[in-house]
Amino acid sequence: MNKHELKLEDYLLFDNKVFRDAIHGYIRVELLPIWNLINTGEMQRLRRIKQLGGTSMVFQSAEHSRFTHSLGVYEIVRQIISLDQVKDHLDDYEKLCVMCAGLLHDVGHGPFSHSFESVMPCSHEEMSVRIILEDSEVHDVLASVHEDLPQDVAAIIQKKARPLLVQLVSSQLDCDRMDYLLRDSYCCGVTYGNFDMSRILRTMRIKDGHMVIKASGVQAIEDYILARYHMYWQVYYHPVCRSYEHLLQSILTRVKDLYDSGYVFFSDISLLKPLLEDHMSVSDYVALDESVMMYYFRVFMQEDDAILKDLSERFLKRHLLKYKTLESPEALTRIQRISDAHGFDHRYYVTSDYAKNVPYKHYDISNQTAEIEILKEDGQIVSLPETSEIVQAIIHAKEKEDAKVFFVKEIKNEI
Repeated sequence: MNKHELKLEDYLLFDNKVFRDAIHGYIRVELLPIWNLINTGEMQRLRRIKQLGGTSMVFQSAEHSRFTHSLGVYEIVRQIISLDQVKDHLDDYEKLCVMCAGLLHDVGHGPFSHSFESVMPCSHEEMSVRIILEDSEVHDVLASVHEDLPQDVAAIIQKKARPLLVQLVSSQLDCDRMDYLLRDSYCCGVTYGNFDMSRILRTMRIKDGHMVIKASGVQAIEDYILARYHMYWQVYYHPVCRSYEHLLQSILTRVKDLYDSGYVFFSDISLLKPLLEDHMSVSDYVALDESVMMYYFRVFMQEDDAILKDLSERFLKRHLLKYKTLESPEALTRIQRISDAHGFDHRYYVTSDYAKNVPYKHYDISNQTAEIEILKEDGQIVSLPETSEIVQAIIHAKEKEDAKVFFVKEIKNEI
């Protein structure tokens, strides 16, 4: 079968499925391939991975999962490709591809989300592609529709597909960001991430194979960009969240160092060995979720290694690292020396990071999958900064930066 002759009506469910959702009201599933993907082991695993890693250490209601977010992204994609001004620009095969890509874009996330990537052999995007292309339930579902579907879905996530399809899943104005801003804001109990998504969808148009926004929707786009800016600095980059992530990374670093040195673990770490040896198959990776990792942190408290025991206990009991603004490399060296002098090996008990976020990236207009483009009343297409004084000011403003150093409370008085 020529894939572009595929008809979605041939894959309609006898009874449509719905998920009640705090953000979108209902998430509607009308197609058998989407329903089958949702029920794969790889997608169900995302129920056991929090969307925001350690953010619940600050915003205690931020307990939502990567699964709920993935469904939300799929739903926004579904709504967009159903719009009168969009639907005729995609054939049914492309519509199925982009819905699958929206649903699967985060299927490769590890436990504790982005925190885990520091010890992974590849990024979560690369692992998502592996799950789609290699031996998995997800691959089997996709291939059962058409042999090219796994590769075509992966190409969207890799940004190698038709620009319009890529824009919907991964761009400066994509379904991923729209869902996580609204969902994370709601679940954290804050209003920073709110914006008028319905207005953005209403003013969306397709021009020359690209997604553009009518000039009347510029204010809604400005609100969206400011929402992203505030969510990063008020929620995602909160120093307590970063402290939690650094403590997690210290535990994993210590486990890796012990394993490499030949240490004999009291616990059975068979599920971690592929990670520690840097040769993870898809099945090895899918076996890791937050319930597995939390079990290991609990049993690590019984290990003979004092550092691993201590770090694990701090993690589970929320005895997080303290922090202060890092003023210079010399200041970091001084804190490391203080930590070592008190018996806290700075390789595990002193860390630092540098938070920086650019709310809008202004690219050359030829890079149309990245630039948010505005359709003026006269039919001319211009970049967003050319029509928005707010975005223009953001581009030329001094970039906000936040360097922090993290250390144990036992040495706080000397720092």
